[in-house]
Amino acid sequence: MKGFGFRERDEATDNRKPPSSSSSSSSSSSAAAASSWSTLFSSAFSIFDPYRHSQSSCKHRHHAWASAVKRIVSGGPMRRIHESFVLGSARTGLSNSTSDIWLLGVRYNVSSDDEAVGLAAFEQDFSSRVIMTYRKGFDAIGDSSYTSDVNWGCMLRSSQMLVAQALLFHRLGRSWRKPSDKLLTQEYIDILHHFGDTEACPFSIHSLIQSGKAYGLAAGSWVGPYAMCRSWEILVRSKREELINHGEPALPMAIYVVSGDEDGERGGAPVLCIEDAKRHCSEFSRGQSEWAPILLLVPLVLGLGKVNPRYVPSLRAIFSFPQSLGVLGGKPGASTYMIGVQDEEVFYLDPHEVQPAVTINRDNLEADTSSYHCSVIRHITLDSLDPSLAIGFYCRDKDDFDNFCSRASELAKESNGAPLFTVAETPSSNSNSNCASRGVSHGDPDEGDYCRDEPTGPTEGEDDWQFL
Repeated sequence: MKGFGFRERDEATDNRKPPSSSSSSSSSSSAAAASSWSTLFSSAFSIFDPYRHSQSSCKHRHHAWASAVKRIVSGGPMRRIHESFVLGSARTGLSNSTSDIWLLGVRYNVSSDDEAVGLAAFEQDFSSRVIMTYRKGFDAIGDSSYTSDVNWGCMLRSSQMLVAQALLFHRLGRSWRKPSDKLLTQEYIDILHHFGDTEACPFSIHSLIQSGKAYGLAAGSWVGPYAMCRSWEILVRSKREELINHGEPALPMAIYVVSGDEDGERGGAPVLCIEDAKRHCSEFSRGQSEWAPILLLVPLVLGLGKVNPRYVPSLRAIFSFPQSLGVLGGKPGASTYMIGVQDEEVFYLDPHEVQPAVTINRDNLEADTSSYHCSVIRHITLDSLDPSLAIGFYCRDKDDFDNFCSRASELAKESNGAPLFTVAETPSSNSNSNCASRGVSHGDPDEGDYCRDEPTGPTEGEDDWQFL
């Protein structure tokens, strides 16, 4: 494990600040110092865990002492020391670059004075995306004693954000922006309600953990992108019988997890099979329609330790797809939801702010939804990303899917033998889960840098995701 990382921000200070100027990236020596300080702080805080849930009187004084020391170490000057040495310089706001920004398939010219495509339009679009963060004070998850997902639920929250965007695109369209007044729509409120922090909400953290048990999901434990995608597949299918939105299921679309050989447990670029997508759509519509809206999830491992540079151009390009839902991933040990790109920087929504648990009532069209949006524009470099990640796409209909396949095939052809994934028409003769390539020559990716060892439980390969 590379670090515990107790990265939690004050709920009242971080979510609604205006964008600030960008700071320079950390040097390699700073990164080394950050690693050392991360180990120091993580180790120091780990001693408090045995006391946290103690109920016996004999340990009460120890618990009080530990809590007091933790408040000192995690607050004020010590917090600033931690942020400086462990988290590095803040990378918020925009750089001085005049290059276009791509945000989930929409291009913005930041140097333009046109309000429709300029900086202001980008900022409005960014702040309209739904953000899910750590929450505290919800009902205990299952049989556990966890009433908060602080320090372990960031991958689950990141995945909730991606699915929430898919629902926004489906119900309200890509051009939807959060209104500045209190006139909220029923569709918008319904979407937020789905992600409430209670077992009654279909896409709550409680429901995700219950559905993902087969892939190692448990309260207080880490999870990687592959297991997260498969858990969503199980959850969505289990909720398909619950018609809650005017006769529609909670997620009114098919879901298809695109993986490589033997469910991604062997090397090679995953293959999106058109026949498989068609089958998923038919199953979703119960055979009444050949096609349906579809959510595509593509878990990937793009290197060892860091993203192989060969994949960076393709990874940057997927943000320009009209069907793009962004990327689950981030730095080692800290999952985020990446939604845009400019040059070599990716913009992301950060789930590591701690906020009180909330469940939006579906009947309350004047609900306070401010905790589901963020105006702070954060970014990290593409080459600093953890290589274990997952890409999402939403295709509204068959024409949209065909357009996506055309773009994906062209991207694979231009990848110089290192495609993120390929597109095929039909299953190959030697496997029910693989497809014959649709004329796409993707070469032989470096097996050493493109392994797909995704377990159903914790192993060393995904230890980075454990605590954040």
